[in-house]
Amino acid sequence: MTGIVVLSGIVGAILGAGITYVWLRTGAKKRFAHLELEAKAKAKAISNEAELLLQETQVKLKAKELEQESEFQKRISEVEERRRALILEQKLLEKEQERLHAFENNLQQKEVHLDVLEKKKQEQINEAIEKLQNVAALTREEAKAYILDKVEEQSRSEVAAIVRRYEQLAKEEGEKKANYILAQATTRFAGEFAGERLINLVNLPSDEHKGRIIGKEGRNIKALEMLLGVDIIIDETPGVILISSFNLYRRAIATRVIEILVEDGRIHPGRIEEVHEKVEKEFEQKTYEEGENVLIDLGLFPMHEELVKLLGRLKYRASYGQNALAHTLEVAKLARVMAAEMGGDEKLAMRAGLLHDIGKALTQDLGGSHVEIGAELCRRYHEHPTVINAIYAHHGHEEPDSVESAAVCAADTLSAARPGARREVLESFTKRVKEVEEIATSKPHVEKAYAINAGREIRVFVNAKKMNDNEAVLLSKEIAKEIAEKVQFPGEIKVNVIRETRATSIAK
Repeated sequence: MTGIVVLSGIVGAILGAGITYVWLRTGAKKRFAHLELEAKAKAKAISNEAELLLQETQVKLKAKELEQESEFQKRISEVEERRRALILEQKLLEKEQERLHAFENNLQQKEVHLDVLEKKKQEQINEAIEKLQNVAALTREEAKAYILDKVEEQSRSEVAAIVRRYEQLAKEEGEKKANYILAQATTRFAGEFAGERLINLVNLPSDEHKGRIIGKEGRNIKALEMLLGVDIIIDETPGVILISSFNLYRRAIATRVIEILVEDGRIHPGRIEEVHEKVEKEFEQKTYEEGENVLIDLGLFPMHEELVKLLGRLKYRASYGQNALAHTLEVAKLARVMAAEMGGDEKLAMRAGLLHDIGKALTQDLGGSHVEIGAELCRRYHEHPTVINAIYAHHGHEEPDSVESAAVCAADTLSAARPGARREVLESFTKRVKEVEEIATSKPHVEKAYAINAGREIRVFVNAKKMNDNEAVLLSKEIAKEIAEKVQFPGEIKVNVIRETRATSIAK
């Protein structure tokens, strides 16, 4: 009996285990099927997302291709239009040459005809003299004088008409010759034009460098903006920062300083000051080399080294959006061609054109008229009087006293007035920003003032030893009030007065 009970227990356990196994197996199959469905759904979703991304990328690439194709077609159209214009100018010049040739032939025929008429006139006079001698019993000399008086009276009106006709002809020919000279100068000079912007772009190896440039609690970026006088914009754009300033020279120095700091990796206020001092010296040498290269290319040595340095400095100066050095080179080359056409001194005209705007290199530092500054510089360094006259004449302060000065005036107008050469809006903006800086620097105890953020903010650095915090608050209000009264500007301008106390000790 006991054996039967044990046996039945074993059988029951086996049956229970079998049922449990079947149940577990069924559950596992269902779970596996569920997981398989989930995996398929996720795979399908990923496939759809990848397909959408691919389609979006293809659309963007297609749009980019269309944009590039449109730009390419535009460039082709411009080149074709320029080619047609040159062909038309060539045809006009050929017609003008044919007309002048015909006119010359006509004049030669008229000269021959006049010689024949002169001979006939002389023969008629001789005949009349003989008749008068026979009829009036006059001597030959008396008869000749009588005839000549009569001929002079009759011919006077004819001579006057001829003179007026030839004066008009000379005037027309003079105008045509002037137009020909201008056409020759402009078609024989091929210049480059690049519009100046208000920002520089600095590429970074990684976004980690943005944090280094900002520094702990922003001390590095504050030191950079204070020392360099620019606005440093760090935004969401990956791998780049923007440097903004209306002053090209200041912006170029700031760009170089930040590039060196990024390459070096050590970015802190002390290192920033060290690199800034080094770059300023480097740029002084660079501007001299720029001016020296210009003189070598044009063959205008010798020239005083200060004028050479200022010539190089013009590369970092713009007038109505037109680069001052590019404008100067255009004027010099155009003036040379015009002076050559008019029989003047080519090299002197080119030298006068090169120095006609030299005063602009110092107007941002000294203020005042670039004409007066340029003339004073050229007098100080013993330039030719024609050069000084050209500086005054190109803005109407004096009349041109030579062919070379007149050529510089015409070349300056051609270079500045051609379509697209200058932009009035940019010049008015830079003038406004400069006025804001001048108002701030005119106050006592102000060491530096920089307009940043597209002229919507000005940072004023004062001497901490001579001005306390309360006086700094009053100064900011005075500057803001004077800007509001004297400067016209859109929106508002924020005035920040900064006084920094620095303590330095040396461990020995």
